[in-house]
Amino acid sequence: ERARRIGYLPQAAEVAWNLSVRTLVGLGRLPHRTGAAADARAVGAALSALGLEELAQRPLSTLSGGERARALLARVLATQPQWILADEPLAALDLAQQRAQLQHLRALVASDHGDAVAGVGVVLVVHDLALAMNHADHVVVLDKGRVVASGAPLQALSPEVIATVWGIEAEWLGDKGHRALRM
Repeated sequence: ERARRIGYLPQAAEVAWNLSVRTLVGLGRLPHRTGAAADARAVGAALSALGLEELAQRPLSTLSGGERARALLARVLATQPQWILADEPLAALDLAQQRAQLQHLRALVASDHGDAVAGVGVVLVVHDLALAMNHADHVVVLDKGRVVASGAPLQALSPEVIATVWGIEAEWLGDKGHRALRM
């Protein structure tokens, strides 16, 4: 039941076998056992959502780091979870792919059109403060395992919090959704 509700993407996801992308994504369906047709639809939707249709038959060993990261996220999406927990899911991606992934995750959170994964909660662990500032609804800042700030990005990532946690003076420049951190 937990595996159907929570999709987890670890920071360093290891895959022991040189599977095809489609087979890897299909592993996300293991908790469901709903039948081949439903599984095929979920796998196809996950591959399509992340632009992996053309790579579906390729072995993982032939993928770039970004392609592999997308395939691993597709496995999570194929699970059709209620919550997605992802640790640094954008680290191996170029800027265009980061933006595409964030837009896709945002769409999953906001959608309410009958899709099995619509309205999911997404929790991302990121170290890129500008990414958190510009894309998060809620930010939790940890320092040595302790919560030091929690709230809207502008409050949780205030210059005071940044100075306390990271020991640097910084300020946010720009408008909402387009802020840059000057240090």
